[in-house]
Amino acid sequence: MKRFNQILSIALAGTLLFSSCKQNNQTTTEVKTEQHTDANGFKYETVTNDPTGLRLYTLENGLKVYLAQNFEEPKIQTFIPVRAGSVYDPADNTGLAHYLEHMVFKGTDEIGAIDFEKEKVELKKISDLYEKHKAEKDPEKKLEIYKEIDKVSHEASKMAIANEYDKMTSSLGAQGTNAWTWHEETVYVNKIPANELDKWIKLESERFTQLVLRLFHTELEAVYEEFNRAQDNDYRKSNYALMKALFPKHPYGQQTTIGTSEHLKNPSMEAIHAYFDKYYVPNNMAVILVGDLEFDSTIKKINDTFGKMAYKEVTHPTRPIEAPMEKSITKEVVGPEAANASIAFRSKGIGSKEEKYLTLIDMILNNSDAGLIDLNLNQKQKVQRAGSYTTFLNDYGMHRLYVTPKNGQSLEEATQLVLDQIEKVKKGEFDEWLIDAVINDLKLSQIRQYQNASSVASEYVNAFVHFQNWEDRVKLLDELRKISKEELVTFANDFYKNNYVVVNKKQGKSDDLVKVPKPKITPNELNRDKSSKYMAAFNEMKSPDLKPKFVDYKSAIKKTDVNGVEVSYIENTKNDLAELYIIFDMGKDNNQKLPIAVGYLEYLGTDKLAPEALKKEFYKLGVKYGVSAGKDRSYVYLSGLRENLDKGLALLEDLWANAKANQETYNKYVDKIAKNRTDTKASKGQIMWNGLMNYGMYGENSSLRDIYTIEELKGFNPDELVSLVKDLKNFKHRIFYYGKDIDQAKTALNNNHKVADNLKDYPAKKEYANVDTGNNVYFVNYDMVQAQMLFLAKGEEFDPKKMAASTLFNSYFGSGLSSIVFQEIRESKSLAYSAFSSYSNAAEKGKPNYVYAFIGTQANKIPDAVKAMMDLMTDMPEAEEQFNAAKEAALKKLAAQRINDTGIFWAYERLKKRGIDHDNREEIYNAIKNMNMADLKNFFNENIKGEDYNIMVIANKKDIDLKALSKLGKVQEMDVDHLFNYEKPKKVKP
Repeated sequence: MKRFNQILSIALAGTLLFSSCKQNNQTTTEVKTEQHTDANGFKYETVTNDPTGLRLYTLENGLKVYLAQNFEEPKIQTFIPVRAGSVYDPADNTGLAHYLEHMVFKGTDEIGAIDFEKEKVELKKISDLYEKHKAEKDPEKKLEIYKEIDKVSHEASKMAIANEYDKMTSSLGAQGTNAWTWHEETVYVNKIPANELDKWIKLESERFTQLVLRLFHTELEAVYEEFNRAQDNDYRKSNYALMKALFPKHPYGQQTTIGTSEHLKNPSMEAIHAYFDKYYVPNNMAVILVGDLEFDSTIKKINDTFGKMAYKEVTHPTRPIEAPMEKSITKEVVGPEAANASIAFRSKGIGSKEEKYLTLIDMILNNSDAGLIDLNLNQKQKVQRAGSYTTFLNDYGMHRLYVTPKNGQSLEEATQLVLDQIEKVKKGEFDEWLIDAVINDLKLSQIRQYQNASSVASEYVNAFVHFQNWEDRVKLLDELRKISKEELVTFANDFYKNNYVVVNKKQGKSDDLVKVPKPKITPNELNRDKSSKYMAAFNEMKSPDLKPKFVDYKSAIKKTDVNGVEVSYIENTKNDLAELYIIFDMGKDNNQKLPIAVGYLEYLGTDKLAPEALKKEFYKLGVKYGVSAGKDRSYVYLSGLRENLDKGLALLEDLWANAKANQETYNKYVDKIAKNRTDTKASKGQIMWNGLMNYGMYGENSSLRDIYTIEELKGFNPDELVSLVKDLKNFKHRIFYYGKDIDQAKTALNNNHKVADNLKDYPAKKEYANVDTGNNVYFVNYDMVQAQMLFLAKGEEFDPKKMAASTLFNSYFGSGLSSIVFQEIRESKSLAYSAFSSYSNAAEKGKPNYVYAFIGTQANKIPDAVKAMMDLMTDMPEAEEQFNAAKEAALKKLAAQRINDTGIFWAYERLKKRGIDHDNREEIYNAIKNMNMADLKNFFNENIKGEDYNIMVIANKKDIDLKALSKLGKVQEMDVDHLFNYEKPKKVKP
């Protein structure tokens, strides 16, 4: 099921709907807003028949507080959204809202301060210097001013504590500490253990009292590195071009969230303060908490803290109104990744009539199963891939479609095929039952979504940011259900005209990249050994005890059998959805043809049902199916409405037994594989994290490289591949079921899953040896601004006893905003946007662990960044206070962790693969409790220090110093075809 913005903005309403095709006459459930007063006198709103159980409070200062309960785990998802995004950036200070987001992590006059009275004097000097720097036009004079900024900033850093806010959130056991900025919002995120709510409220309410722009110029470099990442992202380049054409006046198209290079390099601290003072006020903010909480006590605590913030009138600037589009516009961008096209129609904004109609049409076109694009283009392999989604903002929305052409197909041809599907909607050439089916599909998605506290909290963010009444969001599905096919077709004909933007993202060399010299920055003082008075008091606060809970897998996972096949099952006590997996402990490493055969099945039907008809039948049932084959495990699975499980399994088993091969379909399937390989070679993410990393671990002999050539694939007999899939059920297998009523599942299996008397053993598994690491630098040349470097060292064989120390080491040293690596490389020296290190435990018994470290930065910073990283990997800094915070964080995360539902089964599967037959988190928890800095240092010395690294680098050869890289090992420039073992494209004779 695709999950795009329109799905995230739809609330579940009414009772569960099933799969009958005529439901427009169904009675809708009453939905209305009601007013209440709690025991403490606080007024709040609820919405009848709201499955999220929201209580919406408005404090006297205007702060909105969204509270809802979810007891799946003893955690609370927190969001603090501010209606302040890039739309409101001053035209001469684009990127301001986003940069402010970064600075809100730097603390206040209390958080992160050693001597604020002295520090603020230096900060005022820096601010004045930046105003002078912004006004100065002479490059040489600007450079001199920047040198003075660097000098004063270094002095100011002596009176500040880097990442103190992050240390405190980490000490809570918080997860996902971060923020995002977009067009109309900036949102601050934490997920905390429920027993730490009081400390979180104290910390966050202080955090937003004032803005202190400390450690400013180093963070500015980090933001600029984020700008470089955007330059290296073909999707962003395409999106910028599309938005600019779609909104020629409005800031949606004229101001990117990241901002321009010129503005980022010439910031105004005064403008940032003014923006904060204008928008970061309680009546323009919300506090959103969803999780294990008690309503009455929570709102009182929020009122006692956030309620003290002063109300201040907010006026958002008036945005331009766009003229109607009367003709199509085509734009072109160029980048190294695969060619694709984006098409967008501009609509009215969220809450409009157009949102309702476009939500339905979008799902009719592309629901990942039975939409017009799904069946007519993807299923029939007429394009490489295509789809659609909607986005609705305050002023406008858009319906966006995308397509990647297949081999030999032009962007124009592929685009027309997508537009042709819209023409089918305009002509009413779709089944009437599809409207009800897609609404039911949206509803099923919401059922799954609302089990998750984070998803519910995200819905509230969306409603607040876009000034939406929650009642209207809850009503939306019932509103969609009132729309008839005739009305939908009429709307489509009125809306979809020659009024769209197409952006052709062509493959080629980028010629518009902005490259800047590396500024000379004096490293900031980190003051790791110091803490503010605020943090000292914060650490003295006592939280209620939270005990970890561990799983007895053998009692949690019940066993039965069907026709001699073992069935593991867990009861679903929450809703009427079910999942069924038929599991084979064999995969590609047992039979190299298996994933090829399994992938082919996706495009086949039976002697009775064509592929498209089969997809429709599953979609009508509210059941999804799939077959997948990994390296050492394969699955046949169903998920969806429990009441239709029997019918879904009958369809699946019929396909399994009676799939019909088709040569033309197979030829297209092989062409699709060939195009996927071409696209993979053009993706820097695939090159680094798949090709290079795999080569660093296995060298020439790996499962990744052990593949069939396209010519070999073309020579396969499709009938034999289908026979291979059909024969799969004759091998030993086991079953996992999650849902209500195991007897119903057993009956479905008895009726449909026929099992041979003697099941076959698996073919022998092919093993691939991990190579020793050291003295190798594998380099790939790629058209990009940044450079990415991965250090990889093979460690000792997996040992469960190392899991506790590695967990604590990763928390302290290599991951997170308060880790040693992040502080040293980004906060102090501003050498990279992304830098982390980890000790990674193998997923399988007998396999080696790995140490790795990653740097992503501007290419001309690589030598300094490498030195900084290697210094850390050679001699781990010891910071006792930071260690204690990391230890506390690790323990609290384990204490708040709950493994529930299907997660119980899959967690146990992972443990068994490691040779562990019980929940070893208890051992990890107790071991961490007894560890000290000396223990961590010993772990570092034994497992990290002195390791021999294979080093993987992807960068533009023109920007990287290969001679400098040769000091790290033997440099080998890798051919991407060799990394993946693809055939080199044949040269065409002139």
